[in-house]
Amino acid sequence: MMPTDHLDILARLDQLDLRIGEVLDLLVTQRTVKDYYMTAEVAALIGKAEFTVREYCRLGRVRGEKPACGRGKHQAWVISHEELTRYRNEGLLPLRRA
Repeated sequence: MMPTDHLDILARLDQLDLRIGEVLDLLVTQRTVKDYYMTAEVAALIGKAEFTVREYCRLGRVRGEKPACGRGKHQAWVISHEELTRYRNEGLLPLRRA
């Protein structure tokens, strides 16, 4: 092997090491289980817009909560891990009758 071959191999190994680190970080982020998720987090996890997730909560299609603490005049919706799992397995709840 030529000395340049060794340098090429080392450069490729460095690139591979960086890519493995990126994938590992992504997996850890995706697999982190929280008690409650913000609507933006749920939207990213289920592939919907944040507005859609807020509407699901408002209409009762997903069981969301508005905790007593928070900033500003309007509280943000949060969705429990259990409800996220229920949604993934069963889908949306039926529309409530008015």
